[in-house]
Amino acid sequence: MYAAFLLLLGASLARFLTRHPGEPRTPWIIALSVTLTLLYVLGPAPGVGPGPEAVTRAAGRAAAPRLVWLGAVVLTWLVLVFLAPSFAWCAVPLIFMGLSLLPARAALFLVGLLTIWVVAAQLRLAGSFDPNLVLAPPAVAAIATAVFLHLHRQAARQRALIDDLLRTRRDLAATERREGTLAERHRLSMEIHDTLAQGLSSQRMLLQAADRVWTTDPAAARAHIRTASGIAEANLAEARRFVHDLAPVDLDTGGGLPEALQALAGREPGTAVRCHIEGAPVPLPRPVESALLRIAQGALANVREHARARTAALTLTYLDDQVVLDIADDGRGFDPEGGGAPGPHRGHGLPAMRARVQGVGGTLTIESAPGDGTVVSAAVPLRPGPVPEPRPDEERR
Repeated sequence: MYAAFLLLLGASLARFLTRHPGEPRTPWIIALSVTLTLLYVLGPAPGVGPGPEAVTRAAGRAAAPRLVWLGAVVLTWLVLVFLAPSFAWCAVPLIFMGLSLLPARAALFLVGLLTIWVVAAQLRLAGSFDPNLVLAPPAVAAIATAVFLHLHRQAARQRALIDDLLRTRRDLAATERREGTLAERHRLSMEIHDTLAQGLSSQRMLLQAADRVWTTDPAAARAHIRTASGIAEANLAEARRFVHDLAPVDLDTGGGLPEALQALAGREPGTAVRCHIEGAPVPLPRPVESALLRIAQGALANVREHARARTAALTLTYLDDQVVLDIADDGRGFDPEGGGAPGPHRGHGLPAMRARVQGVGGTLTIESAPGDGTVVSAAVPLRPGPVPEPRPDEERR
């Protein structure tokens, strides 16, 4: 806009001086041209105004300096065109300036005024009626106005789109934070269920047993208390590792998963638990060992709290392409399709085990029937594969 306006103004002044040298109005034309140049250069940058909507919302005091400046520029140009009609083509930059600084209706009124003034000046300069001079200026003004309004609406839509994108990004970030919080809560609940809750349950059973035989068999009571103390010590170590988000403490003994399962079976109170290792043990990734050990802990907690079993068996089988952990008991069993384990505390153990095995790319199978015991089988491929989707019926358990 600066370049176009100054170029048109300079060309109009050069044309006037070339064709009308030494006329009495020449000093006035030069003075008005310099004044218009200074006003235009010292004012706000053309095309950088707040736009029609912004001017409409602006307070009168804030918009007043711009309107006064625009009025001075337009008035100077009107006088200049009246004295020298060749300056009429400077109206095009002035049209864009008015559209950028005025509200829509006021801008259209200014465009109409400038267009009529240009037509009158051109007809006066031609000395006779010329349809081209009558039609060309309104066409140019209409094109300029249409282009500006289109660009302005496009810019407004782009700003609205950017605002929507920013708002969507903020909402997405908030949703991700909420999902991360829920996932962490779910992870914490599984860890507590499989470690601290199981240890506390075992201690309670041992202390109750010690209380029952305290007077009749003090030696057995002390043995129960010592076992409960050992479980409490193991629970304390688990809690410390849990706080630091490390693997189960039993896996740090050096013997890997087989030794950890044997240690788990040896300290299970109330139920005789046997541990079998079949096949040649192979090194497993620590997440797989941790998941299988937690599954074994959760399954034995279900056996102790719900199954009323006399015996249970942990079987770890190393196959060519997968490792399988089976936890079987001779308890009262349940209907896997009927809502999960019996008892008032149903609903968390099985989903937690399924989530753990799916987290390492494995599958969980549950076989049970009322009165026939339960077998929980976790199979993890030795080579990573796709993580299976949880079945809706198991998600509800």
